[in-house]
Amino acid sequence: MKKPALALTLASVAALSLAGCSSTSGAAEDDGAVTVVASTNVYGDIAAQVGGDRVDVTSIIDSVTQDPHSYEASARDRLTLQKADLVVENGGGYDAFIDSLLQDAQDPHVVTAVEFSHDYPGNEGHDDHADDEAATEEPHDHEHAEGEDEHAGHDHIEGFNEHVWFDPHTMIHVVEAIADELTEIDPDGADTFRTNADELVAELEGFEGDLEAIKADAAGATVFMTEPLPGYLATAAGLTDVTPEGFAESVEEGSDVAPAVLLEALQVVGSGDVTAVLTNAQTGGAETERVEKAAEDAGVPVVAFTELLEDGSSYSEWMSDAIQSLAAAVQS
Repeated sequence: MKKPALALTLASVAALSLAGCSSTSGAAEDDGAVTVVASTNVYGDIAAQVGGDRVDVTSIIDSVTQDPHSYEASARDRLTLQKADLVVENGGGYDAFIDSLLQDAQDPHVVTAVEFSHDYPGNEGHDDHADDEAATEEPHDHEHAEGEDEHAGHDHIEGFNEHVWFDPHTMIHVVEAIADELTEIDPDGADTFRTNADELVAELEGFEGDLEAIKADAAGATVFMTEPLPGYLATAAGLTDVTPEGFAESVEEGSDVAPAVLLEALQVVGSGDVTAVLTNAQTGGAETERVEKAAEDAGVPVVAFTELLEDGSSYSEWMSDAIQSLAAAVQS
């Protein structure tokens, strides 16, 4: 089991009030709005931005003290999802509790974020949204969620980084898919959904540009990642991952890091040749603490990322903060 740690609060660019967004775990009121249930507040916030006041959104996990990997759904969660018109999940073994909840759901529409990633098993080579839609042709079937079993069941998919919310390209397709599903459920809101989605897509495209700018300015920068969480950001920014093989995987899975791997990790960080150490602020342990101490002693900046939104922060603000923090650490 992972050990939750106090999350590092990243500065917000501005406060954003989102109509229709709910942070509670209760069912949405029957006010005629589309009922959306998201596995985490990351996807809940995105759905709220796209749906505006035409949706009522419930995020099952909405606190940085909760770990989606090991979360056990409650009877209240099951009741909440039973009333959903649309379910938005990450997939890839990250929020596997959603799969079990879908077994008792009333055939909701489902958007599974990982299935829009170019890196997702079976999706290699797709280049546009039309191909993405083909990869998720049957979003309303309960077997859609179970379909991950052909890759890895409820477990982490070997070699695949499931933290796709940090991949702007993937999230552009997810935003478009949410707009499409909401339009199918509520055709009268089509213009609203498309307008809101276009605004969010423009922000995501801006983030792609920001990461390209880091890539141009920080050529040759190296990073040590205690977990795979920020991997997509690091890759898009052109950073070189020098984490010894097995370290990040062991930390993510909550298992002990092999002594030889830990020793190598401390040597890599302590050498001073690492530009920055990237961590997951929500999880940790003795090994990550030793790496952070080695970074501090070597004068290497440590950048902490979270898996969930901080209170009062929108997805766009959160992404902007994460990218700005990364840029400050690796750009000379």
